[in-house]
Amino acid sequence: MTGPLGVTGANGAVGRAILRAAARPGTAPLAVRALVRSARAAEAVRPHLGPAGRVACVSYRDPASLEAALAGVAALIHLVGVLVERPGSSYEEAHVETTRRVVDAARRRRVGTLVLVSALGADPGAANRYWRTKGEGEAVVRASGLAFTVLRVPLLLGRGTEAAAALGRRLRRGRAVLLGGGRTLQQPLDVDDLARAALAAAAPGAATGRTLELVGPVALAERELVARAAGLVGRRCRIRSVPTGLVRLALALRQRLAGPGFSTDALEVLTTDTRVDPAPAAKALGLVLTGLDDMLRESLAPGARA
Repeated sequence: MTGPLGVTGANGAVGRAILRAAARPGTAPLAVRALVRSARAAEAVRPHLGPAGRVACVSYRDPASLEAALAGVAALIHLVGVLVERPGSSYEEAHVETTRRVVDAARRRRVGTLVLVSALGADPGAANRYWRTKGEGEAVVRASGLAFTVLRVPLLLGRGTEAAAALGRRLRRGRAVLLGGGRTLQQPLDVDDLARAALAAAAPGAATGRTLELVGPVALAERELVARAAGLVGRRCRIRSVPTGLVRLALALRQRLAGPGFSTDALEVLTTDTRVDPAPAAKALGLVLTGLDDMLRESLAPGARA
C-alpha cells in the first residue's frame, strides 16, 4: 500500500478489530489513520494503534475536515452505520448522507480503494428503512468511480461487540428473554474475521467491484446459540419467550408517540433468518473462518468488552 489506510468509525468494535489486526506482531507495519468524531473517541482508539498509526477527528458534516483526514490515504474502510436511530442520527443520515460525504471527500483526495461494510439484506428497493438505506449507501459507492468492495455482514460476535456483551449479560443472569422464543436463525461472524476481510479487500488491486456476503460458518437458532455459549462456560440459562407480534405493536405505538429509537425496522432485522453459504466470500478473500465455539469463547473471555 503506497499510503496510509483510513478507517472511519474506528472507535467501534469493527474499527478497533481492524486497528488490532493492522498492528498485529509478525506482520508488515501498516500505517493506519483512524477517523473518529470526538476527542474521547480518539483516546479510546489510541491503545489499539500500532506505531505507524494516528488518529484524526472529523465531522461528517464538514467536508474540509474529511478531506484533511484523507490527505495521502491510499485506501479507506467505511464503517459508519446504526441499527437503532437516535435524534440526529437517522438511517438516512448514517447510511446514505455520511457515505455520500465520505465518497465525495475520497474522490477529491484521489483515494484508490474504498471498502464499505454493509449489512445482509441491503436493498435500495426494500420497504424496511434500515435495509433500504443500507442499499442506497451501497449504490453511492458503486456510482463513485472508485475501486470498491462491499462486504455485507450478519450479527457480529467477538471482542467488543454488542452481541457479545448481550450474551454475557444473559449468562450472568441465568436467563434470556428472546423474541419469538429465539427461533430466528443466526449465522454470526467473528469480528476479527471481518477485520481481516476488510484489510484483504483494501489491499492494492484487491477491489474489483464485488459485493460479498461474508458470514460465519454455522447457522443456528438464537436459542441454540445461547445454549451453546452456556455449555461452554458451564452455566445454565433459561430461555423465556416474548411474542414478536406483541413487540411489533408496542414499537409501532412508541414510534408514533416518542420518535426515534428501537423500531419495527430494527425488529425485522433482528428476527429475519440468516442462512448463507459462507464459502464464496471466504474463498474470494483468502479467509479461514473462525469456528463458532472459538467465537463464543472469545466473546465471553475476561476483557472481551475492549
